[in-house]
Amino acid sequence: MDEQIGFFKIQEGQILVDCIQRMTEADTIRTKAAIEGINRLNRGGKPVNEEKSKDIVLETKRLILRKMREDDFENVRRFLADPEVMYAYEHGFDDQEVRDWIANNQRRYREDGFGLWLMIDKKTGQSIGDCGITWQMVNETPVLEIGYHLEKEKWHHGYAIEAARACKAYAFETLGADRITSIIRDTNSASQKVAVRNGMKPVETIIKHYRGFTMPHLVYEITREQYEADQKDSAA
Repeated sequence: MDEQIGFFKIQEGQILVDCIQRMTEADTIRTKAAIEGINRLNRGGKPVNEEKSKDIVLETKRLILRKMREDDFENVRRFLADPEVMYAYEHGFDDQEVRDWIANNQRRYREDGFGLWLMIDKKTGQSIGDCGITWQMVNETPVLEIGYHLEKEKWHHGYAIEAARACKAYAFETLGADRITSIIRDTNSASQKVAVRNGMKPVETIIKHYRGFTMPHLVYEITREQYEADQKDSAA
């Protein structure tokens, strides 16, 4: 894969990209995520809407998506420890796995500029799950994936598709992605329906091995071309 050569400087509160040559898709997306983060600082760190938190990334009609923090342990444990929520992993997470989950996403924020974000119900101010964008491997190729986990009491209320659509728009419009995926177990019909509602189509099947289980997964995908066509259709 080609190497990235990039240089940045901040001048009068703006980001100037002096030279970016032969960038891989992953490098390009990480660069755009970094620029977006710095631009937020240059705008005075103003948060989305009225929430006063530098950790906020996205807002929808009913939801706020923000970065996870160390003190979110109980918030995250509520859904990760539920075996029904985490049935794709074949078990509810223990306390150490919850801490690792938070730490891994914080690492993603630092290294990639994005990850899974905590999902907050704006009406109650309570967390109800997570949703976001991560790098995954499909046949040894890195792909961006939209993933989510929702507290069981919040199932069937449209929160998953609301958050997933916001992440899809962020991937294409902010990160400049060429395509975005959702990688879903073949038995998870509910998440497959969310992917279809998010404009995705199944393109291939892969096999994952986890904790002694063999798990077929369907790779759902939407390309930039299809996303832009859908946007034109919805605006017509």
